[in-house]
Amino acid sequence: MIIIPAVDMINGAPVRLYQGDYEKKEIVADSVLDTVRSFESSGAEYVHMVDLDGARSGRKENAELIIAAAGMLKIPVEAGGGIRTFEDIRHYIENGVARVILGTAAVNDEELLKKALERYGERIAVGMDCRDGYVSTAGWLRDSSLTYLDFAGKMEKLGVRTLIFTDISRDGTLSGPNFEMLNRLKLHCGCDIIASGGIHSLEDISRLAEMDLYGTIIGKALYSGDIDLGAAIETARRRI
Repeated sequence: MIIIPAVDMINGAPVRLYQGDYEKKEIVADSVLDTVRSFESSGAEYVHMVDLDGARSGRKENAELIIAAAGMLKIPVEAGGGIRTFEDIRHYIENGVARVILGTAAVNDEELLKKALERYGERIAVGMDCRDGYVSTAGWLRDSSLTYLDFAGKMEKLGVRTLIFTDISRDGTLSGPNFEMLNRLKLHCGCDIIASGGIHSLEDISRLAEMDLYGTIIGKALYSGDIDLGAAIETARRRI
């Protein structure tokens, strides 16, 4: 299992939200680029970047920072937030982003998802952000009628290789991931699953590694000092 450190952005600053609430944002570092550079120096194999302004507006608000990071780092960058058109996808991929994450677009625009998968294949991931078992969109501001298991099954049939699962109620809380939902998801579909939301200890990482997930995204726990990135990477690499 790989550890994927995260940086979320609002107005060009690295922030963390509490349960997806934009009114409960906290600036967690001075510089986005210095932050992702420190992730690479600590041994990260991938970096996760989210344009929170874009997730809410549906436009690429922090694209310049994401592209700058992709050009600066030797490790791959995945990007999400506000990516709603094929031109958005192409813009990121042609400017060095290794993997583009579709969230709202994957729910609302199946034709766009199919076109992106046909063109870019495994470089397209789908972010599955869930509240009470249902998929949410538009920066977690709108809930859909899709259950997370039904949505995951549909994504797998369409050819999606990577799913990023977030339980919104756990995100930014340091209360641990939703192991029960993750286990059901792992049993339900054959996609590579990345767990996100609530991870706060090396024990959490060990339990996720035992589930044989593809990866885990860590955000707030790194900024709060609850988890050391190097130790997290070493824990995830161990064979249980």
